This record gives sequence, structure tokens and C-alpha cells, in this order.
Amino acid sequence: MTGKEAEDHVARALVDAGWTEWARNWRGGGGELDIVVTRDGATRFVEVKLRDATDPLGDDAVAFPKQRLLRQAARAWLAVHGEPRRECAFLVAMVDHDGMVRWIDNAFDG
Repeated sequence: MTGKEAEDHVARALVDAGWTEWARNWRGGGGELDIVVTRDGATRFVEVKLRDATDPLGDDAVAFPKQRLLRQAARAWLAVHGEPRRECAFLVAMVDHDGMVRWIDNAFDG
């Protein structure tokens, strides 16, 4: 599975779960958001990570410098599209090469 295939797989899973996709590979604020979705007034900024199933990094897949860039991009996205009605959070989707997804919602503070 390639990185693009992993991203497509995650986007499909989110839409199947009732989320509405607003953006893909959105750039702004010095960073990039892989996927932006909303559902019931909630917004998720999704970071997709293609990982080997035995990868020991696990929850540490998004290091602090990357988190900073994601926060900046999320702020820029909100500035363009308006504040969310309710909650906003970062969702990390760790995808192994077989397509299994491990979701980490509220992965880090925004």
C-alpha cells in the first residue's frame, strides 16, 4: 500500500462512518492537512501515517515539530473556513500495509 492509497482508504472509512470530507492535502499556515472532515458540528484534522504493523513508534508517530505544523495549518484552515460550531481535534490514522487502521482521536492538543 502506498501513502496515497492509505490516505484514500482512511478517507473512505471516515465517509463510511458518517463524516463529510471538506479537504484533502490542504496547505496553509506553513503546513499541510492530509484530510479535514466534519460530522455533527465536530471537525477533525486527520494525519495519515503509513506504518509497518510492527513499527515501535506507535503513538509517537507525530513528533512535536510535525504537531506544530499541523496546528498552524489547522488555524489557517479555520481562518479561511470559519470557527467550528463545536469541537475541533486532531485524529491520527495509522495504517499498516494490509490496510488495517488504528485510530488515535484527540491525538494531541490543538
